[in-house]
Amino acid sequence: MTVKISKTHNKSKVLMKDVYIDNLIERAKEDKRIVVLDADLMNSNGTIKFKKAFPDRGIDVGIQEANMIGMAAGLSATGKIPFTHTFSCFNARRALDQIYLAVSYNKLNVKIVGTDPGVLAAYNGGTHMPLEDVGMMRGIPTMKIIEPTDPVMLDYLIDQILQDYGPMYIRLQRKDAAEIYEKGSEFEIGKGVLVKDGTDLTIIASGIMVEEAIKASAILEGKNISARIVDLFTLKPVDAEIIIESAKKTGAILTAENHNVHNGLASAVSEVLVKNYPVPLEMIGIQDLFGEVGQVDYLMKRFELTAEDIVKKAEKLLARK
Repeated sequence: MTVKISKTHNKSKVLMKDVYIDNLIERAKEDKRIVVLDADLMNSNGTIKFKKAFPDRGIDVGIQEANMIGMAAGLSATGKIPFTHTFSCFNARRALDQIYLAVSYNKLNVKIVGTDPGVLAAYNGGTHMPLEDVGMMRGIPTMKIIEPTDPVMLDYLIDQILQDYGPMYIRLQRKDAAEIYEKGSEFEIGKGVLVKDGTDLTIIASGIMVEEAIKASAILEGKNISARIVDLFTLKPVDAEIIIESAKKTGAILTAENHNVHNGLASAVSEVLVKNYPVPLEMIGIQDLFGEVGQVDYLMKRFELTAEDIVKKAEKLLARK
């Protein structure tokens, strides 16, 4: 795979939701199987564009998340490729039983798109802040979980998402993603990305935490600490090979996720390490807390998800190494 890392990491001028839905519209022109369902958030999620392009294949089911999953299961059973859309909290918590039984148990091909994961729920507050969605989805047999990092990655993955038969949970940031990769980069679902090499410790990050890991690495360099950075955008199945390789090379692992430290990225990485190559490990993430209302910048500091927090935890980790 060819990966080109952006030198600036500015906020992208294009919204993640637009990159996603525009790609889906292009594919749907040729592939009549693609159907989009949304639970009363078509404007917020950008799926209204799909409905306008394909009125008979863009369905707003209203505030009926569980029913939406049931409808998607039925559509898949008839040979369609349904994509369901709502905020991550509703796709995970409210519709979990339908996802488990109607979709996964029946080995159906439904793509579940959860938007505004973790602290990105911002002003919607604790009730709408999914800090446990990855953990819930990890417990479902056959479920794959991806969290595209930036527009370039998302753009590249659309075809793989369509071609990969089976249930998939897509944890999608709607807007304001940092530019981590340059156009021309290639990615593979199930394979981690080496963003930066290093020798003293490895920071394994996902989603918005990849940007924070890059910022932290620059600070650590000023302290003569060399940090390796891995973007583990596939949260299930994880790339055990790159985790073990990183543990052997640096001897210490720090995970960073916009999610509870229980049952998410940290847990997935820990499971690989303890069975294959145990090394000291520290975790950046939500420390078993509920979310709250606030701007994303405030919430990042409140829950200790910033680059500065990564630096502090990295120094703690190295003291244990």
